[in-house]
Amino acid sequence: MVQKKNDEIIVKGSNIMYILVSLATVGFLIACIFLIVHGLKFDSKYSLFYLGGGIIFTPFYLYITLWNLPGLIPGKILLSIIPGENGVVKTKKDTVPIKNIRNIDLVRNPINLINDIVIETFNDKKIKIRTYNLIGDFRYQIIVDQYIYPYMTENAKKVWDRKINLENLRQQANYERQEPKAE
Repeated sequence: MVQKKNDEIIVKGSNIMYILVSLATVGFLIACIFLIVHGLKFDSKYSLFYLGGGIIFTPFYLYITLWNLPGLIPGKILLSIIPGENGVVKTKKDTVPIKNIRNIDLVRNPINLINDIVIETFNDKKIKIRTYNLIGDFRYQIIVDQYIYPYMTENAKKVWDRKINLENLRQQANYERQEPKAE
């Protein structure tokens, strides 16, 4: 969800993504507990499979649930963008001038399966912004293309243009790139 407040663009997770992430993480954990309970009853020929599956998958889903809990705080601001020639991308920990962005990418962390926005700057600094999977791929691409792309350097724009498929965004998300307004 993108909100405009004065000159600042505030990016939060959408309500649908909050529901999906909550159901996925907590729902699978509840399902594992359900499997263990019904496996312990030994009233089916599949009880050992229930018990084994529940025991094997419970630590994994508990781990994923614990990683996602901080993102489920209602109204959590993932990042803020102040567009413009002197624009910045602000997080809770860092502030990055848009002109200093060399590369920006959405990367899935293989350890916790959470998407991070990774910003590489011209002074070889990497900033990771945890999204808690509350921003989908298309929404991320639209946010970057609409609010950050117009103010990036030419080389950074070329890198972004190689990553993004504007035709696919037009078809799937009904998004058209707009030229920035002269200030």
